[in-house]
Amino acid sequence: MNYDKWIDISLVLKSDMVHWPTDPPFTTERVRDMDKGDTGNLSKIIMGTHSGTHVDAPVHFIKGAKGVDRIAIDSLIGPTRIIEIADADTIKEKELATHEIKKGERILLRTRNSINKILYKNTFTEDFVYMETGAAKFLVSRGIKTIGVDYLSVGGYKKNGPDVHRTLLGAGILIIEGLDLTETIPGLYDMICLPIKVLDSDGAPARVIVKARRVFGKDK
Repeated sequence: MNYDKWIDISLVLKSDMVHWPTDPPFTTERVRDMDKGDTGNLSKIIMGTHSGTHVDAPVHFIKGAKGVDRIAIDSLIGPTRIIEIADADTIKEKELATHEIKKGERILLRTRNSINKILYKNTFTEDFVYMETGAAKFLVSRGIKTIGVDYLSVGGYKKNGPDVHRTLLGAGILIIEGLDLTETIPGLYDMICLPIKVLDSDGAPARVIVKARRVFGKDK
């Protein structure tokens, strides 16, 4: 384990990248081009607020709640634990309960999604590993600060998405989605996650980096 290396666990935003089927795709266009005689390069970007790796703000599913510009930034920076989920179908309360999750933790969940690298595919994967509503309620009962997942939604596709989001966001738990955890292993890390500061926005793309922690010369 390299304790001095920061690992970038955010996706590269690019044309033709995977996106939620009903969301706008990411596109970029060069509107000033030095190769065409312009004095500098300048591009135009069109994307949804939940493109690539992103943070969900409470107002995403809670009417009148805080936008991404007013969320508690300390929930996105600090000690973080990556947990491996063995269940190949869903994230269940029963499995989460085995990990002794404590109040105030920041938790990132590494699932089959990372093993199969489905975030690297250009097409949307409908049967990704998602969180069951009971598991979301369990995390609320544990009082965690933040939950991160390795696909584009914490809830399932055409299943329990709104319920899971409302359960977590309504309890003040921030959600990071679209994390690239393919190069990580379970353990304790330091995390920096900074979403773009967009006024009253329901979410925003973020750059997320983690670094493994060493406590008294040992992993802990």
